[in-house]
Amino acid sequence: MTRDGTFGNVPGVALQRGNAINGTPVPLTRKERSVRPTISKYLALGATASAFALLAGACGSGSASSGGGASSDQVHQMYTWVSTDNDRAQWQAFVDAAKEKDPNFTLTFDGPSFNDYWTKVKTRMVASDAPCILTTQAARAQELSGILEPLDEYMKEAGIQAGDYNAAMMQGMTVDGHVLALPYDAEPDVLFYNKASFKAAGLDEPTTAYTTEQFLSDAKALTGDGKYGLAVKASLMANAAGDFAIAFGGDVSRDGQVTITEQKFVDGMQFAFDLVAKEGVAAAPNAADADGPSQGAFQNGTAAMIVDGPWMYGTFEKALGEDLGVAVLPTPTGQPRAVIQGSGFGISKSCPDKKAAFNVLKQLVTPEVIGAVAEKQGTVPSVESALDKWAANKPEGNVAAVKTLLDNGTPLVTTNTWNQINTSFEQYSPEGFRGTRTAADILGDLAKTAG
Repeated sequence: MTRDGTFGNVPGVALQRGNAINGTPVPLTRKERSVRPTISKYLALGATASAFALLAGACGSGSASSGGGASSDQVHQMYTWVSTDNDRAQWQAFVDAAKEKDPNFTLTFDGPSFNDYWTKVKTRMVASDAPCILTTQAARAQELSGILEPLDEYMKEAGIQAGDYNAAMMQGMTVDGHVLALPYDAEPDVLFYNKASFKAAGLDEPTTAYTTEQFLSDAKALTGDGKYGLAVKASLMANAAGDFAIAFGGDVSRDGQVTITEQKFVDGMQFAFDLVAKEGVAAAPNAADADGPSQGAFQNGTAAMIVDGPWMYGTFEKALGEDLGVAVLPTPTGQPRAVIQGSGFGISKSCPDKKAAFNVLKQLVTPEVIGAVAEKQGTVPSVESALDKWAANKPEGNVAAVKTLLDNGTPLVTTNTWNQINTSFEQYSPEGFRGTRTAADILGDLAKTAG
């Protein structure tokens, strides 16, 4: 997954997000971490949508700032990742949708590439002229907690509740009991597959109760004549390695501590490594490959399956058309479990008029705006009432898989050392896929170096 902030419905581009993936630094410590929640559904937002509409109308962004000059300018500025024109189109879609509801709405945005953003935002947000609004992944909320303003009181005053949004995303956006950002998407990692390849091999398509046993059997049947059953990457999440570790019941952290050496996590990752090293159903990646080779193999038909995020749906659909299938991640029991990733909007602690900034921010995360962006850009929305916008014109089976994982997902909750873990994993995971090191060895070293 190249998650460099580019967006899924644009060919050849992937979106970086939720997935604190790919070299994603991430956050953590938190109280209620020990609970491994089966992620809840969204709240039915009929009443919520009305509340949002009321609030947005009552506080148009054009009059949000209490003062003029620099303070007013900062309130209407957002710092975010802008790697490509597609990133810019994503953010502009939010602005346009908010403006549709409130013609006086104004928001400008700019920032570095996705990979640079996570270091540069920390220095940018302490500058006297820093934008008031910024973006964050849920997985990085802990890491950025020092620069993000708690939103609890602003939400309370506006009548916005955490339950208005996907539970996994809100758990990720909550640090030490305080909400630090409001999510606009909720993207469970999925298994993409080529329907034509399955048909040619005489295989049934995966169900929402897909087991690892059946998956392995399918992958073997799909391998041969220069083709593989699966494409894998060197990255940790939005890839077979980390996602199978989650599917086996593991978690990357709990109560602020890295848990990647726990047996379930190790077993799931070893299963992923063995798909290459022992079963031969995928080609081993190189550390420098990023997402391009694996995603390309899936798009050109030389790999029948790939683990990635829904943000890639549009890109893969352009390549495979009606042959694009979406399935749940297989698990040993057939009970679906996947990591849910996503991003949202927060307010900088340095903002001179935080209330005014929240009046701008809340107009970006109404069900109407989130739904409009989901329809246009292909992001899986963070509110259930907007999900139909994303699902429009998609095959029923593909939508069902995503909905199943939204109801059976777990948040990507990480620690402040997550970036180090990600970076090191990308360097050493090829050894695991080639069978020269075990998952236990690699993960043990990562846990030690990450503290």
